[in-house]
Amino acid sequence: MTSQVSSAAEMADEANDTVLGGQRAPAPGTADATGTADATGTGGGGKEVRRLDRVIIRFAGDSGDGMQLTGDRFTSETASFGNDLSTLPNFPAEIRAPAGTLPGVSSFQLHFADHDILTPGDAPNVLVAMNPAALKANIADVPRGAEVIVNTDEFTKRPMAKVGYATNPLEDGSLEAYNVHPVPLTTLTIEALKEFGLSRKEAERSKNMFALGLLSWMYHRPTEGTEAFLRRKFAKKPQIAEANVAAFRAGWNFGETTEDFAVSYEVAPASQAFPTGTYRNISGNLALSYGLIAAGQLADLPLYLGSYPITPASDILHELSRHKNFGVRTFQAEDEIAGIGAALGAAFGGALGVTTTSGPGVALKSETIGLAVSLELPLLIIDIQRGGPSTGLPTKTEQADLLQAMYGRNGEAPVPIVAPQTPADCFDAAIDAARIALAYRTPVFLLSDGYLANGSEPWRIPETDSLPELRVKFATGPNHALADGTEVFWPYKRDPQTLARPWAVPGTPGLEHRIGGIEKQDGTGNISYDPANHDFMVRTRQAKVDGIEVPDLAVDDPAGARTLVLGWGSTYGPITAAVRRLRAAGLPIAQAHLRHLNPFPKNLGDVLGRYDKVVVPEMNLGQLALLLRAKYLVDAHSYTQVNGMPFKAEQLATALQEAIDA
Repeated sequence: MTSQVSSAAEMADEANDTVLGGQRAPAPGTADATGTADATGTGGGGKEVRRLDRVIIRFAGDSGDGMQLTGDRFTSETASFGNDLSTLPNFPAEIRAPAGTLPGVSSFQLHFADHDILTPGDAPNVLVAMNPAALKANIADVPRGAEVIVNTDEFTKRPMAKVGYATNPLEDGSLEAYNVHPVPLTTLTIEALKEFGLSRKEAERSKNMFALGLLSWMYHRPTEGTEAFLRRKFAKKPQIAEANVAAFRAGWNFGETTEDFAVSYEVAPASQAFPTGTYRNISGNLALSYGLIAAGQLADLPLYLGSYPITPASDILHELSRHKNFGVRTFQAEDEIAGIGAALGAAFGGALGVTTTSGPGVALKSETIGLAVSLELPLLIIDIQRGGPSTGLPTKTEQADLLQAMYGRNGEAPVPIVAPQTPADCFDAAIDAARIALAYRTPVFLLSDGYLANGSEPWRIPETDSLPELRVKFATGPNHALADGTEVFWPYKRDPQTLARPWAVPGTPGLEHRIGGIEKQDGTGNISYDPANHDFMVRTRQAKVDGIEVPDLAVDDPAGARTLVLGWGSTYGPITAAVRRLRAAGLPIAQAHLRHLNPFPKNLGDVLGRYDKVVVPEMNLGQLALLLRAKYLVDAHSYTQVNGMPFKAEQLATALQEAIDA
């Protein structure tokens, strides 16, 4: 088992893995690094080099311009260099929006630093705009004095008119507040690829690699990994592979030689911010997938995923389908109901059953989740939340499924709820959810969201001996003696500590028992319409969930504050960044973050009672605050946002300061 779990670290592209450390990248095709300086200095090309502690870059263009690939590659090289980082991909909702329109803009924001960071940043220091739509959709987020790199080839009359530009913003003075770099990316790319004999359309597709090369020069990113990636990606089309490499190198060389870019920048590795170990860049969905695989290995159970593709959860299905060697079986069902039905059937058969979805799919799965509650079988329901209601905002993030997870079933059907707080934490949260499901024989919700799913950060690959023991014992024989001395199997005879019923694999001799959604008699499992028995079974299932062992809530309160900010899920990064700002300004504030939302930690009531004010930031209209008020009778103040985007640290810091001062 040890070798299998440790191999999980090798599942991804080796270029993403790094032992902390780094150096200035050499120019493409050369062996030696150019010179560097401490604060300012001169590089090998005679240009000034400035050292920064952090940078926020946003790539933006049409959904067909390869902005996500460009951002991913810059992120991978930044991870291999050893910087701390956080990313925010932002996708159009349409599968293929009309080219050059505002709804079709795709962007990728990356925040990287020489120290510990928590968010993808509030505002970009650098915006790369591939067309007028990308500029118009993003320029409002760019602070004065920031760098704006614009593909001038796209700023012609028709593309500008399509997004409402009456005059050319590159010429009418509207961008005077920014340091604008007009670059004819398309023309330069086509010129660089003349020798490859490609059509104009084929050559144009490589302009994102030209932009990546330019930014890689500008911020001294490693280059070998990207060149190797391109050759692997287009291995069956070597001409296209070499053309992309050539465009990438041309972008680097353009930065090195053009007079418009007189300065390049260095951001040192963040070696001091992390414990020693092997790290890799990982997204939330990938970390969650690895956590599920690890849980199956730790439990010594086959992992079965029954799923229907839905944004932003589909990547988990795609990833798990690659790992049959770990005993993973994936089933892409014809609909959401079939997906969870198959997963519950697999759980009945002795597998670790999992189903993945987003909010609309949870609504469809609700009856089968209730069946899993009644059957008392381990099942993981992975909900990658997105903007709703109904189809809502498929590619935007939200935290509005909490009450659905808590109560969205008929009857009394309690289900434990676990929520990861960062992309890397999705790995541990998946294992924790599996622990609860297996130990207590219950379905468990894991509430991630689009921000965590698509965002990424460095992840320290764990040692296998640090992971928890999850093995379970199946029922193997009769467990109850009748008055006449006969031994029989009672499917609802419970463990006195966990209240879990025995898990009997179908086909085990002597363990035949009835299943189904109709209420069962305690112990025997026979169908029962007895009112007293139903009351007992309902209260027992609730007591089982209430009795789940979860850690006490940890509170970070170094200064004895009177105000507590309490969050859950993906708000952790923005909240923590805001708290750091307030403390740096001398304002005392306490912070706590919930992973377990059902049951709540046993000390939560005591924690809430210690503070005069409790502020609860959520990307919904106050669902956790509602639960806290109902259960603990505290005046929890909601601070909410439902615009499809994560909180900004400055925004939260302002709101929290107002709460402290009030």
